[in-house]
Amino acid sequence: MNATIYDVSRLSGVSIATVSRTFANPERVRDATRQKVFEAAEILHYSPNAIARAMARQQTDKIAFLICKKDATILDEFYARICESIMRRTIQSDRQLVISTAADWVQVAGTAQNKQVEGVILGGSAQADMVSEFQGKQIAVVLVNNRMPGFDLPCVVSDEYGGVRLAVEHLIQRGHRDIAMIAGRFSPYIVGERYNAFLQVMEEHGLEAGARHVAMCDPTVESATQAALELLKRKDRPTAVFGANDVAAAGVLKAALRLGLKVPEDLAVVGFDDSTICGMVEPELTSVHIDCRRIGEVGVDCLHALLNGETCPPVTVIPAGLRVRGSS
Repeated sequence: MNATIYDVSRLSGVSIATVSRTFANPERVRDATRQKVFEAAEILHYSPNAIARAMARQQTDKIAFLICKKDATILDEFYARICESIMRRTIQSDRQLVISTAADWVQVAGTAQNKQVEGVILGGSAQADMVSEFQGKQIAVVLVNNRMPGFDLPCVVSDEYGGVRLAVEHLIQRGHRDIAMIAGRFSPYIVGERYNAFLQVMEEHGLEAGARHVAMCDPTVESATQAALELLKRKDRPTAVFGANDVAAAGVLKAALRLGLKVPEDLAVVGFDDSTICGMVEPELTSVHIDCRRIGEVGVDCLHALLNGETCPPVTVIPAGLRVRGSS
């Protein structure tokens, strides 16, 4: 028969309320009493029931990770990497994790699952009304891969400017001076950060970065290919192209192939995200690496801090790196 809280109370010689408080808030129990309770629990192989403990504290110990990206699924590669890290970090705590897309979450709004969550990590382009609703319900909120001016909540982001600098300076070191950018219409925050960083780094090196050096596309390989074809058919075509993400860069590689351009001899290409695409194309794609593992870990740590009544930095920037491969 499994031991109960009553058995621990009887063996330790303290009240049931004290046993419950020892497991729920050990810092509020005297050292000697806490030691008695833990020793009795060890002898009896007693493990406090998480649900009962949560009910006693009027808390659920449940957090959620919501992927806020249009048409995304929980299998989205970039957020799946962050999600895996969040799962691993959460397992180390007593909390439970719910994973969903923002769209699916909205469809089940008002359900018991929605009401039971104490905190959420929002990945990507979260809507302001969703953030406001969570905060209005006293639900802790942390953003990852996004920043939202006007909201008082922690944000965990990759060093977008540093990543772009690595990419552009890598191309400059390879002798390129006429460098263009293919920017995809995906997350407004990400596009804005990478686009502005590209212009700034080019200017810092005294290189032109006018309208002819930037082409926009939808977040698909097909759209990126068409944008790149228009860019590369010009007589004054660039000798290198920076893709705002790996999808955009893959489109550049396809366009180069169709035009008979050799990569990297005729055209160097660099992407951003270091996704599985990099190893699926030929030549393999040089790309800026985002430390998704660390983003997820810090996101969970920030959320736990908020739930424990502690503070955490308003913005945490995770360093980026560059993975050099055959395309550059």
